[in-house]
Amino acid sequence: MKQFKTLFIAAVLFISATTLATAQSKVAHINTTELVTAMPQMKLAQAEVEKLGKTYEADIQAMVKEYQAKMKQYEAEATTKTEEENTKRVAEVQTMERNIQQFQAQAQQELQKKEVDLLKPITEKAKAAILKVAKAQGFQYVLDSAQGGGVIMADGKDLLADVKKELGF
Repeated sequence: MKQFKTLFIAAVLFISATTLATAQSKVAHINTTELVTAMPQMKLAQAEVEKLGKTYEADIQAMVKEYQAKMKQYEAEATTKTEEENTKRVAEVQTMERNIQQFQAQAQQELQKKEVDLLKPITEKAKAAILKVAKAQGFQYVLDSAQGGGVIMADGKDLLADVKKELGF
């Protein structure tokens, strides 16, 4: 019985030591937001989104100017027109207003879609580079140290410089 206890304790200690040795994984961290922002492709994507945004803004401004001009014209002529004509004009102005709002909403959606379409390949490229560098350096886990990324303490190796080097900048 005494030998069994000793053997059991030795087995428990051996298993504990083995588990502890395996639990010590190599962990690194990287601020993915900083990486993606620093990528040259990101600057090009932002410029393209900004250009598209300015185009939509110009279109909206033109629609608003046309709306305002029509409002002034109708207000000036309201006393000389019949009630029926004024009612038609009010309906026309309301339709223009709805069209402007719809165009703004559509432009916003298209702008967001364009941004997602442009950012997806950039983030995929960044992720591939992170995985390549992490595997090459033998890391088992890479945590995102960006704001809200869930890392409380980032005391391990920071892969940002190595991944930037991998991406060529």
